[in-house]
Amino acid sequence: MSWLPEDFEHPVHEPVLDGYHLRPIRAADTEIDYPAVMGSRERLWSMYGLPWSWPPATMTVEQDREDLARHEREIEAHQSFNYALLDTAEQALHGCVYIDPPERPGADADISWWVVDALAGTTVEAALDAFVPKWIAERWRFAQPRYPGRELSWEEWLALPE
Repeated sequence: MSWLPEDFEHPVHEPVLDGYHLRPIRAADTEIDYPAVMGSRERLWSMYGLPWSWPPATMTVEQDREDLARHEREIEAHQSFNYALLDTAEQALHGCVYIDPPERPGADADISWWVVDALAGTTVEAALDAFVPKWIAERWRFAQPRYPGRELSWEEWLALPE
């Protein structure tokens, strides 16, 4: 049984702000995903290391490609969603948004996101921070979305019963 209604159609292109949009990530994005992730690895590890052990310091391009292929399959099956934050030309990946079924009670989705180091603290990050909760409320069918790493810490999230 899916965690989303049978007739749910996931968004395929969402403008975030002028020059940036979200779309489902694909294995073909590896060449732009890998430098974005590894170029921001320390900050991403500070965010996702505890809950996901990601991104590992030794991640290879091929491991990233395998990970993105898994995300692509999960998106197609509506098991979870990984959206890439891209520029208009889609020549660079600037961040990601994750929409996952809850692993712990108290929510019907767990949502998190990040931007690359170069955009941390910028208007792009502020726009994404404002956009995601609004987008979730307006476009997705969740009654109780949860934002680990934002409305509660990852430590608090991990302390919830599984």
